Amino acid sequence: MEQETKSIIDRIWTNFWEGGVTNPLTVIEQITYLLFIKGLDDIDIAHEKSDHMLGIKTKRIFDEKHQECRWSIFKNYPAEKMYRIVGEDVFPFIKSLSNNKNSGYAKYMDDAIFIIPTPIMLQRVVTAIDKLKMKDRDTKGDVYEYLLSKLSTAGTNGQFRTPRHIIRMMVELMKPTPEDIIVDPAAGSAGFLVEAGEYLRNNRNDLFLTENLKEHFNNTMFYGFDMDRTMLRIGAMNLMQHGIENPNISYKDSLSEDNEDNSKYTLVLANPPFKGSIDSERTSKDLLNVTKTKKTELLFLALFLRILRIGGRAASIVPDGVLFGSSNAHKAIRKEIIEKHKLEAIISMPSGVFKPYAGVSTAIMIFTKTGDGGTDKVWFYDMTADGFSLDDQRQPVKENDIPDIIKRFNNRNSKEEQERKRTEKSFFVSKEEIIENDYDLSINKYKEIIVEKKEYEDPKVILKRVIDMESELQQKLKELEGIL
Repeated sequence: MEQETKSIIDRIWTNFWEGGVTNPLTVIEQITYLLFIKGLDDIDIAHEKSDHMLGIKTKRIFDEKHQECRWSIFKNYPAEKMYRIVGEDVFPFIKSLSNNKNSGYAKYMDDAIFIIPTPIMLQRVVTAIDKLKMKDRDTKGDVYEYLLSKLSTAGTNGQFRTPRHIIRMMVELMKPTPEDIIVDPAAGSAGFLVEAGEYLRNNRNDLFLTENLKEHFNNTMFYGFDMDRTMLRIGAMNLMQHGIENPNISYKDSLSEDNEDNSKYTLVLANPPFKGSIDSERTSKDLLNVTKTKKTELLFLALFLRILRIGGRAASIVPDGVLFGSSNAHKAIRKEIIEKHKLEAIISMPSGVFKPYAGVSTAIMIFTKTGDGGTDKVWFYDMTADGFSLDDQRQPVKENDIPDIIKRFNNRNSKEEQERKRTEKSFFVSKEEIIENDYDLSINKYKEIIVEKKEYEDPKVILKRVIDMESELQQKLKELEGIL
């Protein structure tokens, strides 16, 4: 991204903070509204140009009554008039679009609230946004990604954002296909879905040459759920700015009885919440039958098994406690995945990956839904570096296991990988050994550490050497004293 674009976004951010709007989610939400409003006008301008060339007139988003709601019109108004028009006319207008099927994002606007506090602040923000270069999908996506990066440097809201390089690694491990139906049941800002879309554009661009696959990509491939309507708006806009026309982002408590999804998806990519517990009365009975617990990190794994089709795959971040927890619920979900499905891999990550917001140790669990077993042996990898320092600063460093993880995972059926020793970064553990260890999946249970034996001289010899050195030092000091 050009430095000029970053500077504009930084200036917009500063305008909000100086105006007293300091919650980063609120800032991004208000910017999202304005980007949406500008986008609507851009669509009408494009239609006008096309109609003029073809000599026709197609239906417009802005009718004659709402011309002042157009970005290209109100952006030139004095601050006071712009503020009145946006608050009294533009926001009611965009909320009225919530049933407009022509705009995938409009359905998230019915409860939009305009909270920019002053006319001069609105004018500054509108003027700055108007300077952003958002001509194509790449630049639109870059702009929104940079906006979302502010979440990862904004204190308490950092939990909404999984590090982008970790998301990218998981997507590259799973290799989405043009036929996949991809879901994140705890979508947040939709980072996993966006990255899956980018992976397909970069690696399977041929899908856009086939009309039904292109239609699938834009309308029926990507699904994301969240219980925070602000995050729904942000996630939907994130996907649309990355060129996915009509993502299926919706309000849903994924763990509740209201979620009736069953055998619908082929790929799960997720970092579900794993703090606290939920009300078991609201939790789906199907999930509780698999693992009787209130812990969300266990229930989400049960959910993945239910919502995936046979042959569907999942890659999910889990806290380390899922791997070795000794409760009946912990053991039940591990046994369910190992015995009835195919557990592929456990990638142990260092505790600093989610700093400065959390220091909890996590892992990536990868499995395939089969319904009739298939776990033979499980591939483990001990990640100790992810390309960034593991302290609160998270500065770039040279040490990075991610390329090696991807290479070894893709090569795990080779003789070289199959025969690796337990002292190496990666190795296999048989299903039988895991069962013997009560389905424990923590890497420390199986990894062997080389302890080098060091030979030391006899203590008497070492002591004599120290005494001799001390005697020599005293002699030198006497010589120095004589000189002085």
